[in-house]
Amino acid sequence: MYVILVYDIGERRVTKMLKLCRQYLNWIQNSVFEGEITEVKLKELIAQAKKIMKEKDDSLIVFKSRDKRWLSKEVIGQEKNDLDTFL
Repeated sequence: MYVILVYDIGERRVTKMLKLCRQYLNWIQNSVFEGEITEVKLKELIAQAKKIMKEKDDSLIVFKSRDKRWLSKEVIGQEKNDLDTFL
């Protein structure tokens, strides 16, 4: 499945969450990740994220789609992590 993951988390926990999410998805902008991931890996990511988060203060939002082609992506300005520039 294709997901877009967004988090809003306290400053002290940001580095841990960033490192965790980069293990599973592509970083595209501050606190925003995207990519293909299996259901099992997504559950694993969420379980580990919950250990980092303070659920009363922080949030994690996951948008899911069966396939990337069902989403339209438009970037206005400079894309922060454009993978095409590295290929």
